Order: sequence, then structure tokens, then C-alpha cells
Amino acid sequence: MDEQGVALFERALLSPAGTGDFQWFGFTSATHLRARLAEDGFLSPDGGMLAILLDDRHVGRVEWFARSWGRPATSSCWEIAIGVGAEHRGRGIGSAAQDLLARYLFEHTRAERVQASTDVENLAERRALTKAGFREEGIARRAQWRAGAWHDMVLYSRLREAD
Repeated sequence: MDEQGVALFERALLSPAGTGDFQWFGFTSATHLRARLAEDGFLSPDGGMLAILLDDRHVGRVEWFARSWGRPATSSCWEIAIGVGAEHRGRGIGSAAQDLLARYLFEHTRAERVQASTDVENLAERRALTKAGFREEGIARRAQWRAGAWHDMVLYSRLREAD
């Protein structure tokens, strides 16, 4: 991630058009982004963020962060997230980026599991995750507060041996 990628992310956080309806949580301060870029370049043992480039242009970002299903020392995995600019959605960029990120995490970390979640109504992201090799695991009911209501989320995972 670099200055251009941070600027794109900052603009995306300004409106539902920038984030997409399924990622708009209201106005969010982005001041921490430049501090994080200066501090560690968005790469740390606890997670990170990479820019998605298409023809040397920033079109989005992928992120990963630690999640735990028990004691962190023995039950951790990576959870991934993605944001692709509205004008670039629907072209397979998201599924390709999520596939590459999962491969990277399996190659460079000891993770056995990479997971992602999305709104049950986000059919495009559900297709992208499936195309990227993730399997649907189940529904977390009323797990996310957004747009004045609780929303069900679908959990997906990709395991190391399946990679």
C-alpha cells in the first residue's frame, strides 16, 4: 500500500457509493490510515493491507487480520476483507485478488485457515469467494449492524490442504 492506495481508500470511506452498500457503516475517520502507512506500511504480524493494481492503477485493496476460535496461541486464523472501486466491480478482480491473498497467506504464514464473511444478500461477493476457492460454512444471524438494522452474514473459509 502506498500514498495513492491510501488516497483511494480515504475517498471510498466518504460515501456508500465509494464503499458499496454492504460496507457502508456511516462516516468514518481515515486519519489513522496515513499514520499506519508511515508506521509499518500496512504490514505487521497481526495483519495488513495491500493495494489491488490493474494496469498499474489502484483499483482497490485487500486486508487480513487475525481471528481466533479459542486461545489465540492455538486457534488463530486469518480473516480477509476486500474493497474494489465501483467502476471495477463485476470483472473478476475481487475473486482473483482474494485467491492471490489466500495463496500468499498460506505460503508465508503458518495459517491453516483463511476465512471471510459477507452479507447474505451480497451475491456478487458470495460468487467471488466461491470462485476464489472458499467454501460456504454457515450463517451468523444478525451479526452486523449496518444501515439501521441487523444483517445476517455468511461465513466462508479456505483451508491449507485444499489449496
